[in-house]
Parts: sequence; C-alpha cells; structure tokens
Amino acid sequence: MTTDTSKDTLQKFIFDNAAVRGELVEISNAWREIQSRHVYPKAVRALLGEMVAAAALLSANLKFNGSIVMQIHGDGLVKLLVVECDANLRMRATAKLREGAEVPDDASVAQLLNQHGHGRFVITLDPQDKVPGQQPYQGVVPLVGEDIATVIENYMLRSEQMDTKLWLAADENVARGLLLQKLPRNSSIEGQVKQASEEEDLETWTRAVMLGQTLKQEELLTTDVETLLRRLFWEETIRVFDPLHPVFHCSCSREKVGNMLKMLGKEEVESALHDLGELGINCDFCGKHYGFDAVDCAQLFASDTTADGLAPASTIKH
Repeated sequence: MTTDTSKDTLQKFIFDNAAVRGELVEISNAWREIQSRHVYPKAVRALLGEMVAAAALLSANLKFNGSIVMQIHGDGLVKLLVVECDANLRMRATAKLREGAEVPDDASVAQLLNQHGHGRFVITLDPQDKVPGQQPYQGVVPLVGEDIATVIENYMLRSEQMDTKLWLAADENVARGLLLQKLPRNSSIEGQVKQASEEEDLETWTRAVMLGQTLKQEELLTTDVETLLRRLFWEETIRVFDPLHPVFHCSCSREKVGNMLKMLGKEEVESALHDLGELGINCDFCGKHYGFDAVDCAQLFASDTTADGLAPASTIKH
C-alpha cells in the first residue's frame, strides 16, 4: 500500500547570503502509524512525538547513507525512548515505561525521565555501509533542560559545536517541528552564491531566532508547514528546496532476531527453550512476531552465518 505523504512533509530552506539554515517538518501519517502499535499516556506520547519530529529534522542533513538513532535512558516513570530515522526519512519509534508506572497528563520531563539526575541522552550515527573496523559514532550527554528541544540543543552545542534552536510539538494527530542552525563560517551551503559578512550572519541568526520564539506550541500544532514558513519569515529573503517526505518503516527481520539469539549464546537459548518450549520475540517498534523452536535454534548455532541457519520462509511460525 502506498503511503499518502500529503501531510508528511519536511521543508528545508536557507536565508539568502547568510550561514543560517532552517527546516520545518510535519509528520502525520507516519506518526499515527507509530502510535497504532502502542497506547501511550498523553505526556509520553507528546515526548515521543517531539523526538520523532526532531529526528527527522536532524536526519535531513545526514551526509552518509545511514541512520540517526536517538535514545533517552530515563530514571523516572519512563525507562526508554527510542527514535530511528535514516537519510531517506524512513523512521520508527517506541517507548518503554517502568512497570506499574502511572503517568499524569501534565508530567514534566524531569518526572518522566530524570527524577534522580541519572537520565541520559544518546545520539548514534550509524552508517549502513561500514568499512572494516568502522564503529558507529555515539554521543552521550546528561538530560539538561526542561524539554526535549533544549536537551537536543545542548547536545548539538556540546557534541557538534553548532548553534541550534528547536521548537517541537506533538499530539495524537501530528508531530511538528522547526529547526534553525547557525552554520560555521565558510560553510559550503547548497544553493548559495556568496556569503554575508560575519556581522551580517550574526544579525540574520539573531533575527531568525527571535522570529522562531514568537511561535507558540498551539500554533505549531495546528498550522501546516507552508503556512508556518510564510507566517514566520515573510519579510526575509529565503530559498526553499523540494520538500521531503518522512514515512514509517520498520527494519526488523527474522535474520536480525536470529543474530540477537546468537549473541545471547547457545547455553542461555537452550535454557530458555527448556522453560518455554518455543521462543517468541515481538518487535518493539512494529509488533511483528518471530517464533523460534528447538529446531530453528539448533540450525542457528550449527551454521556459520545467521542467514544460513534460518528456517525457510514457509516454516516460519506466526
């Protein structure tokens, strides 16, 4: 089935002759697809939706064929938030709450994720076509800030040395966001012929941030990308690019689940089989079920590669 991308749009733009760029994103169909697998409390849904919008905004500037994986490991009511988005804006997301957690609708980020000051934010840049020995780049920062936007701004400043401002909002219908970045001097900026002076760059950046700060969360939730762009920056000279379209996509597979079982080790897998009879693994992102019985697991550990050890598709159990 073809995904309707009419409401899932990422619009990149640059300020003419200044080292300042921006993006606006609106994710509706893909966001509802993510939510269709789980029922999240209102406050958790809002946090996850804001991360979905932020991941799309950051992924749109990836310079390699790979993914951004954003994770928040919480020490509050929420154990984990994960959003993954690749350079083609294919994305998936999930959240895990602590057992028995009762989440108030107005729960703060601190209550949800950082009750004891041990929450942390992790961004992993994971190239798809790694050269031998190449490891994903991972940046880890404390959860400093009262909202997700501030946490990510702090990460970008500390890890990427890049001035970044974010405005994010999400409800059950849509996740939207605005990103502004002040680029380093002498950056090669797509679509620009010349650059302004350093003073002009700073003036443009300051003015753009002031305009962004006029944006209220309710306005962000209820206004489409085209209208927001025109409403915020109608007095600026900006250049827009062809829109991009985020979509939901889960990259889980039977082979990846098999790899996970092999990493657990033969002894642990055989012990689990003895207790359960069959191992059933559900994908946290899309809910797909993968079943492995004793024969399946024996084939896994008897083969040199996971692909060779997997049962044919006709024998996969659902």
